[in-house]
Amino acid sequence: MICLGIETTAHTFGVAVIRNKKVLSNVKDSFTTKTGGIIPNKAAEHHVDVCDEVIKKALEEAKVSMKDIELVAFSNAPGLGPCLRIGAVAARSIALQNNIPIIGVNHCIAHLEIGKMLTDAKDPVMLYVSGANTQIIAFEGRRYRIFGETLDIGVGNLLDSFARHIGLGFPGGPKISKLATLSKKYIELPYSVKGMDVSFGGILTNLKQKFDSGKFKEEDLAYSLQETIFAMLLEVAERAMAHCDKNELLLGGGVACSQRLQEMAHQMCKDRGGKCFIPEPQFLIDNAAMIAWLGILEHKHGRRYKLEETQIKPYERTDEVEVLW
Repeated sequence: MICLGIETTAHTFGVAVIRNKKVLSNVKDSFTTKTGGIIPNKAAEHHVDVCDEVIKKALEEAKVSMKDIELVAFSNAPGLGPCLRIGAVAARSIALQNNIPIIGVNHCIAHLEIGKMLTDAKDPVMLYVSGANTQIIAFEGRRYRIFGETLDIGVGNLLDSFARHIGLGFPGGPKISKLATLSKKYIELPYSVKGMDVSFGGILTNLKQKFDSGKFKEEDLAYSLQETIFAMLLEVAERAMAHCDKNELLLGGGVACSQRLQEMAHQMCKDRGGKCFIPEPQFLIDNAAMIAWLGILEHKHGRRYKLEETQIKPYERTDEVEVLW
């Protein structure tokens, strides 16, 4: 089966073509700013502007035409409403004009499934860390259960917010990561783990206060920020592995591109005799290949959508989706 996937949950407009398990193309164009953060309506306008060109490029790179496409999949949840709508409209237009089946899929589950498809992970605990989402997920009882999550903001939003506060643009995570390499000085920050959940709001407030005081270097704060929050995330991930009796950890989401988080994850798994799986960066960040792959999985296992059933679901949680495959 050849599936065209469309990803528009946030700042990325992505289009990919997958034939069964082979990624033929995976093209994206992302909304960025030099200062400030993501503005949903501005990101949606960006998606409208680049839509046709990205679709065209994805088909060209895959060396297929629209008549070869057998399924169109799009991210219908969760995400920013204005951005999700652009992807839904694009997918509906393609499906209607070319008489192709359409399917809407959950972005979070797509991250997990592309990771499993591209690695040797069989039954992992997933540490899913992105802008709005921070979850520890494992499969149990026909659903991907959330064993721990953020109680306030996502870890990516924390990084973006601090980057914005010190004058860096969006996305802030890569810039904070680069800044952190300039220091090895740890400054104590709040360490907020509550059972299986984490909280980042207090850390952000503390960081802003420290920076505004003028007593701390921004590279020292960036280094301390990464060391603290990654330790928090891996503490709850390791606890989930023990609780679920699983020895595999799979990383997903844009924050998982961090070299430091990857190093710490590998070390934690090594210490407990487990295995850590990390897809290459293009499949960690928001991408359409994961949407196309999950679309194929769901379609092959009987999930069908009528055009009028393709509403977006900005607040759908990972554990609300029944897993048929």
